[in-house]
Amino acid sequence: MPQFSTESKKQLASCHPELQMLFNEVIKYYDCKVLEGYRNQADQEKAFAAGTTKLHYPNGKHNKIPSMAVDVAPYPVSWNDTKRFYWFAGFVMGLAAQLKNEGKMQFAVRFGGDWDNDKDINDQTFNDLVHFELAN
Repeated sequence: MPQFSTESKKQLASCHPELQMLFNEVIKYYDCKVLEGYRNQADQEKAFAAGTTKLHYPNGKHNKIPSMAVDVAPYPVSWNDTKRFYWFAGFVMGLAAQLKNEGKMQFAVRFGGDWDNDKDINDQTFNDLVHFELAN
């Protein structure tokens, strides 16, 4: 059975309890790596400069304590295999919907490859395929 590394656990611990619950369930079935939870001002501005986020600090969901967003990738991470990221996101989103329907989660989850949640991944202008955030 897959399990999180010490670093993944540390990053996930900085996130909202519902994200922790979701990804602690995901790891039981799908090996993945938590890349980032909470992001401080310096890290947010670095991500903005690199083009991996469109938001300045403190406007990102990573910038709250606990973090309302988490970046998670299927493991081993292969940045060029985008199909694998979408496959993983489908698993995460399905599990999140199930947990919400069962009353175990209050929030819905939004994926950075389908910002408008319309199930059309071709209408995005910015893809963040590792990003999952809690949404109302």
